[in-house]
Amino acid sequence: MPLRPFLSFALCAGTVAAAVSEWTLARRGRRDTGRAAAAINAPSHWLWGEEAIRRDGLDLRHTAVGTAVHWASALLWSTAFAVLRARRRAPGPGNAIIDAAAVAAVAAWVDLRVVPCRFTPGFERRLSGKSLLLVYAGFAAGLAAAELARGARPRP
Repeated sequence: MPLRPFLSFALCAGTVAAAVSEWTLARRGRRDTGRAAAAINAPSHWLWGEEAIRRDGLDLRHTAVGTAVHWASALLWSTAFAVLRARRRAPGPGNAIIDAAAVAAVAAWVDLRVVPCRFTPGFERRLSGKSLLLVYAGFAAGLAAAELARGARPRP
């Protein structure tokens, strides 16, 4: 795949996946903490430290930075997804969903088990296990939706 369409797809898939998972973060944050912004603010701990983990309210410093960190992370993982899709011999809807789930599972493992505490998403400290599962499932759904929207089908 030429570079421009590859990067365009990675950007699109990352943006869709970030939007779906951020919406899930807000919904589950409200359910688990009483405030939708609590889970969205958490990734800003990369810059602001522990205060970001505890911040419940909506504000530019934490919510905007948390959203930006979340989106940047989604772009990283969507690039891995785009590589996986480009290497598929027969890309189709079924394996698009499988690939999206695989990338989301690896992202969860890296985010929650591999990286140092300072570089985790932070929302794992605010959300229940069920909510975390739903956030990463939302991320996978966003990746798959972007691929399906562009017409994932077997090559002739």
